[in-house]
Amino acid sequence: MPILVITLLLLLLLFGPHLWVRAVLRRHSENREDFPGTGGEFARHLLNRLGLERIRVEASDTGDHYDPASHTVRLSPDKLNGKSLTAVVVAAHEVGHALQHRLGYPPLRWRTRLATLAVAAQQLGNGLFVLAPLVTVFARAPSPALLLLVAGLASFGSATLVHLVTLPVEWDASFRRALPLLEAGGYLSDGDRKKARQILTAAALTYVAGSLASLLNLWRWLRWLKR
Repeated sequence: MPILVITLLLLLLLFGPHLWVRAVLRRHSENREDFPGTGGEFARHLLNRLGLERIRVEASDTGDHYDPASHTVRLSPDKLNGKSLTAVVVAAHEVGHALQHRLGYPPLRWRTRLATLAVAAQQLGNGLFVLAPLVTVFARAPSPALLLLVAGLASFGSATLVHLVTLPVEWDASFRRALPLLEAGGYLSDGDRKKARQILTAAALTYVAGSLASLLNLWRWLRWLKR
């Protein structure tokens, strides 16, 4: 297969999901006069309904997410203050994560712990990248290839593992938590339900591009070290 075709396929795999997610969220981001409240107000309503009054709802400049450490649902300004279908559905998705937390959903616990370990592993990997040449020159140490293998696995392997665990967590938040909340509460019209499913799919697949990039980086390092 020509190199150009392989390159185009890789670019499609890496950037296709991200572009599709952005397109779906943007398509349904127009304000709706028929919605009684903003995404932030809807998140507050759902949390109160679920008995999660202690969970806060705040603005975020780092993207929409639920922080289990501080018990906070964070929404970007357009979701927090907007009255669009995207704002309402994304708010429900993040409330789904809060519900996972309350129920002790195991994959969410694993992701939280792995994310903490991944930060330490990436710091170790970065340190090994810097120290590998010095250790090899000044001490009787394993070969540079072995040190780089450990560094690569620590940096890219830990990120890949976190991303892979994240995918089922996001899917569960969309379709086992948020969607039943939206349907049981009668919050959406028949015409909006199909659109809401698209938005929830996009929310669940937000991390797909990151997962693919991590897998590609890990594969490249393993392939390089086998030479």
